[in-house]
Amino acid sequence: MRAKITYLVTAAVLVFYFVLVGSRGVMLIQSGTPITVTFGVAVLILPVIGLWFLWKNTQFVRKANQLAAELDAQGGLPVDELRRTPDGRIDRDSADEVFGRRKAETEASPDDWRCWFRLAVAYHDARDTPRARKAMQRAIALHEGRTIEV
Repeated sequence: MRAKITYLVTAAVLVFYFVLVGSRGVMLIQSGTPITVTFGVAVLILPVIGLWFLWKNTQFVRKANQLAAELDAQGGLPVDELRRTPDGRIDRDSADEVFGRRKAETEASPDDWRCWFRLAVAYHDARDTPRARKAMQRAIALHEGRTIEV
């Protein structure tokens, strides 16, 4: 729940920022001189890119959460079997051990979105965020009946 609140607050702050920057771009364009119009158009491009990125990221999170809910309903969510250090962090060797099992499971069933979802969690636990995201994108695509290269 805390992660959702943090995400919503961050998204709201970003949208506010995009509106603020966009209004400055419009003001520059309204000035009417060639240089301010050029800067105004350039300033307007940034909020558009930012909004697109925020939208795509929100869709990704929503779809990943839907997969998690479906997998939970099936009883297939990965069990947290990771050892932790005294300060609560995941033990690296433990994460690597679980990752090895998840990778083997995924190699044995490369078309099963459930395996890719569990692999994404293992990548995340091993602190490999880029690969975790790619594995989750693969899980989402397989669930939707699409194929993508990972």
